[in-house]
This record gives sequence, structure tokens and C-alpha cells, in this order.
Amino acid sequence: MTESDGTGTLVKASASGAALVAGAALFLACSGAATQSVASQDLAKAEAAVRAREVAFARTMADRDPEAFRSFLAEDAVFFDAAGSPLRGAGAVADAWRPFFVADTAPFSWRPDLVVVLESGRLALSTGPVLDPSGAPVGRFNTIWRLDADGAWRVVFDKGGS
Repeated sequence: MTESDGTGTLVKASASGAALVAGAALFLACSGAATQSVASQDLAKAEAAVRAREVAFARTMADRDPEAFRSFLAEDAVFFDAAGSPLRGAGAVADAWRPFFVADTAPFSWRPDLVVVLESGRLALSTGPVLDPSGAPVGRFNTIWRLDADGAWRVVFDKGGS
């Protein structure tokens, strides 16, 4: 088959070669879209999992359960106290937070309003309002979660602010 290349020069073209190139391009375009879609679905599932973990983490305060609270912490967790100083390690964080669990009612609560997971699927940010006992917003929290080798999301960093 002979065709013009647009400059007046005649070139030889193969219908089967053109079909092969077009088919390969279509395959690559479709497979790329499918891969992107699967990754998006995986991220959406991961974000839903982190949101559920954050809600369960907050429930430990409402349930007055400091041991359950500690179970959400990575062993190398870092929380920042009210003065902005870091508390390092799950034990130190749990000890510092124990007074919040003493009263019959929780001194505050929190809930996520945004969760974002890195494309690697290994780290996530959850953030949202901190509420006083009446439900009035008094600040915001920012928590970084890590997907550990056992498949559980655990808190590695946490910082609240007003």
C-alpha cells in the first residue's frame, strides 16, 4: 500500500503494521487507566480504613479505656504536649494521657473530617475538630498513621492545636 506523507512524497505503509501500532497504543492507554483506577480504589480503601481506625481511637476516650488507647500507638510514637514538647514512645504517651481517662466523662472528643493516604499506602494523615464535652469545637488534631508490618494502622505522630 502506498500513501502520501503530506509533503508529496510517497511512502509505503502496511495496514497490518498500522493496526498493530494502533492496537498497542490502545492497549497501553487502557492498561494505564486500569492501573490508575486500581490504585485509586486501593487508596480509597486505605483512607476508609484509616478513618475507621481514627474513629475507633477516639472511641477509647469516650469509653474511658486507656489500655485500648495505648493499643493504637506505634511503639515509637511521638505526641506533642500542650507546651509543644515531644513525648516519645508509646509508654510515655500513654502515661501522659492517663489523667484524661480518670473522670467519668471524657474531657474532650475528636473526629476526623479529612483523611489522606500517601500513594505508597504506608502513611496517612487524619485531621479534624477537637470538641469539648458540650460538642463545641476547641481545636484541631493532626495525626500521622503508619501501616505496620502486621497490617494495622498505628499512630506515629499526633499534635493538637487550638
